[in-house]
Amino acid sequence: MSAVPDRSTLRLALVVGGLVLAVLLGFGLGRLDGGGPSASAGLDSALGEHTHEPGTGAHQHGADQGTAAEASGLSVTSAGYTLTPVASTFTAARPGELRFQVRDAQRRPVTRFAVVHDKPMHLIVVRRDLTGYQHLHPTMAADGTWSVPLTLPRPGVWRAYADFTALADDGRQTAVTLGVDLVAPGGYQPRPLPAPATSATVDGFTVSYQGTPQTGLTVPLTFRFGAAGGTPTLERYLGAYGHLVALREGDLGYLHVHPEPQAADGAVTFWVTTPGPGRYRLYLDFQVGGVVRTAEFTLTVP
Repeated sequence: MSAVPDRSTLRLALVVGGLVLAVLLGFGLGRLDGGGPSASAGLDSALGEHTHEPGTGAHQHGADQGTAAEASGLSVTSAGYTLTPVASTFTAARPGELRFQVRDAQRRPVTRFAVVHDKPMHLIVVRRDLTGYQHLHPTMAADGTWSVPLTLPRPGVWRAYADFTALADDGRQTAVTLGVDLVAPGGYQPRPLPAPATSATVDGFTVSYQGTPQTGLTVPLTFRFGAAGGTPTLERYLGAYGHLVALREGDLGYLHVHPEPQAADGAVTFWVTTPGPGRYRLYLDFQVGGVVRTAEFTLTVP
C-alpha cells in the first residue's frame, strides 16, 4: 500500500510546479516576441498616400515590405529564376546581338511574363564604371529566347540587368531583376564618377530634382524640366512620364524606382529607397517631341 504524501509536501510540489510553468511560458512568449524589438521597428517610411498607374504590374517598394530594402540585380539567380545568356562576349564598338533565356527552378525556359510599363522585359546595360547606360526592350521567341541588338561602344566589363515579372501557372506574379556580366575585350580605362549634383543638362534640356534620400527611408524625388523656350511638355514613354533607374557604385546593385502616375505642374515624382550609404548613379529617361533622352545624376547617401 503506497504512502499518501502529507499536505506540506503537496503544497511544496504545487509551488515548484507553478514556478517551472511560469518559466516555460515566459520562454515561449519571449521566442514568439523575438526577444526584443521587431525587425521592422527601425524602418521608417514617407510613403503616405501613394498610388501606381493602372497596368504597371506587380511590384513592391522596399519600405512597404516591412524589411530593409535590398538592391537587386546582383546575381544571375534569384527567386527561383536564372538568367542564361547564349553568349557574353562582344567586340567593342561593333553591332552585335544579345540572346538569353530566363529559366525556372526546373531549368525550363520561362515564356509567360506580365506586361509592366508597356513591355514584358526591360533590359538595362551599363559599363562597370557606370557609363554607357542603355535601356532596351528585347523580343521573345516561342521557345523563350529573348534577343535584342546591342553595341558595347567601349572595351570593358558591362552589366546587363533583366527586369521582368514572371507569371506562374497558378497566376502568381514574381517581380525579379537578374544581372549578368558582359565583356568587350580591350584596354579598359574606367572613367571617374562625376561629382554629385541635383541638376543635369541633356540636348538643351535642364533637369533638376528635389529630395534627400536616406538609408532605409522611402522618400520622394521630384524632377522638374526646363528649356530655352520655357517648360517642355512631357510625353508618356512606356506608360509613364519618366523612368528612373538607380545603380550603386561598387557592386552595381540595382534599385527599383517607381513614378507617380501623373505629372504635376510639369514635374514627375519618384519614390526611392536606398538600402545603404554610398554613391549612386541615377538615370532618368523622359520623352519630349517623340524623342527619349536620359538625364544622369550622381547621388551620395550618407
